[in-house]
Amino acid sequence: MFGRLFGIFTDDIGIDLGTANTLVYVEGKGIMIREPSAVARNKKTKEILAIGTAAKKMVGRTPQTIESVRPLKDGVIADFDATAAMLSHYVRRVHASGGLLPKIPRPRVIVGIPSGVTEVERRAVADAAVAAGARIAYLIEEPMAAAIGAGLAVEDPRGNFVVDIGGGTTEIAVVSLGGIVLAKSVRIAGDEMDEALMNYFRLKYALLLGQPTAENLKIQIGSLVSQKEEKFTVVRGRDLETGLPKSLKVSGEEVREALSPVITEIMGHIKGILEEAPPELVSDIMEDGIVLAGGGSLIPGIDKVLVVVVFF
Repeated sequence: MFGRLFGIFTDDIGIDLGTANTLVYVEGKGIMIREPSAVARNKKTKEILAIGTAAKKMVGRTPQTIESVRPLKDGVIADFDATAAMLSHYVRRVHASGGLLPKIPRPRVIVGIPSGVTEVERRAVADAAVAAGARIAYLIEEPMAAAIGAGLAVEDPRGNFVVDIGGGTTEIAVVSLGGIVLAKSVRIAGDEMDEALMNYFRLKYALLLGQPTAENLKIQIGSLVSQKEEKFTVVRGRDLETGLPKSLKVSGEEVREALSPVITEIMGHIKGILEEAPPELVSDIMEDGIVLAGGGSLIPGIDKVLVVVVFF
């Protein structure tokens, strides 16, 4: 009875709790929040000072009394209190938008989690959702959520191959008959691409870049195949030899070279799952192809590289 009563005054929501970004979907309204998974707080008192975009802008710029943290690492909760505070903030935000009747933030929540998490990690996500105000929390593996979101007929007796390249993990799964037949959660994804860029420029040019700068570089000119018009941009960091600020003009070719080892490793895991899949499902995948999801799939040329590595 109380569940039906709360249903009148609250909205059911879905949360993609990602390492890099958190998305909140409200039934009937679409995606209402798309912000970085970041929290800024006072180191001593643990008072929350900023969440989301505002907190991400503080990364690398905070005084000693303030810390800007990413509460999730490799797809799982690394800081429970910060995660609960972030979720609570977003739940209140989606329920504060308009309407004739006041919204009570006691929703039913479904949260996407990596397919390879442990039972303890699953419990931590559910507890964080409840602590944020959910009256009940459901968990769904991210590859299954991606397949449903892509409109695949997951209930059919046909193999669907899904690759979700996020910030902390790459989720690889074969889905059929409403379940995951074969899956692998690889903790190599967008964060490792950023680290690869930082290491590349540190070793080649003795230039120290911050993580936000490396991420922006990947988004702006990152690609995995040669482009008709090569892109260039200027990055700024600290010269490790002199300790002074330094600017450097960077080409898309250099970014491809830096990202190549990480992409090669991801492709190897994808190929490994395909080799383990049952023959009948492999036949379906050869006909229907592979569905890419997540921010990493937006890098230009990743689909072409995947086709060459997996199918040839």
